[in-house]
Amino acid sequence: MAAWRSLVLTIFPEMFPGPLGQSLAGKALDKGLWALDVLDIRNFARDKHRSVDDTPFGGGAGMVMRPDVVDVALSSARESWSGAAAGSEGEAPVLYLSPRGRLLTQDLVRDLAAGPGVTLLCGRYEGVDERVLEAHGILEVSVGDYILSGGETAALVLMDAVVRLLPGVMGNADSPGEESFGAEGFEGLLEYPLYTRPADWQGRPVPEVLTSGHHENIRRWRQARAEEITRQRRPDLWARYTKDKG
Repeated sequence: MAAWRSLVLTIFPEMFPGPLGQSLAGKALDKGLWALDVLDIRNFARDKHRSVDDTPFGGGAGMVMRPDVVDVALSSARESWSGAAAGSEGEAPVLYLSPRGRLLTQDLVRDLAAGPGVTLLCGRYEGVDERVLEAHGILEVSVGDYILSGGETAALVLMDAVVRLLPGVMGNADSPGEESFGAEGFEGLLEYPLYTRPADWQGRPVPEVLTSGHHENIRRWRQARAEEITRQRRPDLWARYTKDKG
C-alpha cells in the first residue's frame, strides 16, 4: 500500500511542512510513512503579477480568489494524483478549509487516515469563488468556530490529526486510543487528568489510586474523571455520549 499522501494548494508554500517537519510527524515524513506535496497557486495565475484574486461581485470588503486560477491549480493537482495512482486505494478527497464547513472531528480524521490521502485547498482573503468549489465537488471542512487568516494553519491542524493515526507513526500503539475522543473505553470523552514525578509537588500529591497498583480501580477513576470533565466543560459532548450509552 502506498504511503498516505497530502497535497496542499496554497499561495504560501513556505509554510509547509512547518511544525509537521518536526517530532513524530517529521520523523514519519522522513521515513516515507506519509508524503507531502505543495502546489503554489500563484504558479497558475495568468498575468505577470501572478494575481490570484479580484474584487467581489455585489461589493463588499476584501478580495476573492479567482475561479479560473484555482480551477487550473486543482486540475494540476488531480493530474498529480493520477501520476501517483499506482498503489493507491480509491480517490483522495479534495477539502477546502473554511469556517462554514463540516466540523473536523475524530471520526472524520479516522476516515481520512483510512484513505489514500487528501488534497487541501487553502483559501486566503475573503475566500474562494463559490463556482469552483461546486465544479470540483469540494468538501468544506472547519477546524473550529473561529476565523483564521488563511487555510494554511487549519491544513496543518488537519494533517497533524491524521498523520498521528497512520501505521508506524506513534511509538505506543495504545496512546491514540486513550486520548480525548479516543477509544479503549473512553471514546467520546475528554481526557482524564495526567500526573508524573514528583509524587508530591508544591503540596499537591498525586491521587492515591494512581499509585495503588490496582489496575481496575485506576481504570474506574480515569473513567469517572473523564466523564466529570466532559460533563462540566463540554455539555454538547456529554449529551452525545450519554445518548450513545443510553
